[in-house]
Amino acid sequence: MNPIYTVKIAIPKIEHYCAYQERCHEEVVQKLWSMKMDSDEIDTIVVHLIKDNFLNESRFACSFARGKHRIKFWGKIRIVNELKFRKITQYNINLALKEITPEEYATTFDSLSQRQWEAIRETNRLKKRKKFCDYLLRKGYESNLVYEKVKELESWNTDDTDIAD
Repeated sequence: MNPIYTVKIAIPKIEHYCAYQERCHEEVVQKLWSMKMDSDEIDTIVVHLIKDNFLNESRFACSFARGKHRIKFWGKIRIVNELKFRKITQYNINLALKEITPEEYATTFDSLSQRQWEAIRETNRLKKRKKFCDYLLRKGYESNLVYEKVKELESWNTDDTDIAD
């Protein structure tokens, strides 16, 4: 059975929760609901967390974008969608996307696509092309970049010279 928390007991617990890892407002509110707090108590605690800098939506968005791009190699579309899902404001989403330089984005995209192209062991060229495109689109890269890259990689590969686009 879950204990019922008072504001005084919940604050240190939720401070630790926020200090352990960057959190968005939505995650904190969900955690507080799971601790059986009512909406007035949640508002009080969230105000306290913001005032004491445990909770900062801009910092969360920037950290999220940097981490997902550098560690999971996500593209901008996936990052934006995930931030919107977490109810992050458009202003903070734009701020977060500035964390990824165009050079870093291009380098990551090139190395990821090269690695993926070589990893697909499909003999049918159309199936290989589809698997490659689906993978990069799922990662959140822009379709124009993906289709340009697949054409570039196919032209380098001497086995695929007879593909009709």
